[in-house]
Amino acid sequence: TYPDGMSALSGLSATPPDMAILDIKMPRMDGLELLRRLRQDSDLPVIFLTSKDEEIDELMGLNAGADDYIRKPFSHRLLLERVKAVLRRREPRKEPTSGIGEQKREVMVRGGLVLDPQRHECTWEGKPVRLTVTEFLILQALAQRPGFVKSRDNLMDAAYDDQIYVDDRTIDSHIKRLRKKFKAVDDNFDAIETLYGVGYRYRES
Repeated sequence: TYPDGMSALSGLSATPPDMAILDIKMPRMDGLELLRRLRQDSDLPVIFLTSKDEEIDELMGLNAGADDYIRKPFSHRLLLERVKAVLRRREPRKEPTSGIGEQKREVMVRGGLVLDPQRHECTWEGKPVRLTVTEFLILQALAQRPGFVKSRDNLMDAAYDDQIYVDDRTIDSHIKRLRKKFKAVDDNFDAIETLYGVGYRYRES
């Protein structure tokens, strides 16, 4: 645990844990600013703690890249279940084995895009792209069927469980961050198309 946001930023950057649980209200640096700074170079899974009257903070937290939020007061059992759920989303699915003691890896290749769910790795034209759990799941859902449109509801279902409600703006924010990350390694990246009023699709070059 850390007494304030500045200490948390220093500690989490130096020794990243498996997951971070952040309170929106923290001294010296609030949880939203801390998350924004962490997201500059980290895909660390993050859960936000908020109060009942902080719905706007919940949306801002998800838009900033949080993977889930829990409203206070909450039970330790609920917190544990939500932590397990977020970590489970990051775990690769068990694939059939190709030999004795050998697990078959299924890597998705779509043009210059390579997604490895088992390792939670993404590359574009051979260059690594760091993605959060939610960003990875959204991109994976889009790339599974190039050329086919995915509505925002489809992408919500792919990235979140039934206990989390997110609005259209949250999905749009995730798409915006995805494009920004890919454009950082390729100025000409345009594989994610917007179909206004419909949704998004992955265009394989």
